[in-house]
Amino acid sequence: MRITPGWINNLKENEVFVFGSNLAGAHGGGAARLAYRQFGAEWGVGVGPTGQCYAIPTMHGGIDVIKPYVDKFLAYVRQPENSDKIFLVTRVGCGIAGFTDEQIAPLFAEAKNLENVYLPKEFWEVIG
Repeated sequence: MRITPGWINNLKENEVFVFGSNLAGAHGGGAARLAYRQFGAEWGVGVGPTGQCYAIPTMHGGIDVIKPYVDKFLAYVRQPENSDKIFLVTRVGCGIAGFTDEQIAPLFAEAKNLENVYLPKEFWEVIG
């Protein structure tokens, strides 16, 4: 099982910090703040690659509006130029956004088949 560490304070050159954001890219709290302060996430970029990170917006609606952004992330991971990267997915949407692991984890079920995606242990407990 590929488990994201519970706390990440540094990244290797090929690692990408995947965090929950808002569409405005105002990275003021939670994992987004860490992404901004430590891993180069750009203020104003709330979706997609930014710095040594990948932003998935979770603050603008329910699961149905988050899912397309998770799908876009998984498509990004599958691009050949990203095959050498390790994506460390945090508990996206389960902090400030207020969702539960049971709500968010199924969105990442496809990541079980992507060897370069690491998920929080709480997500693995939900998706198996």
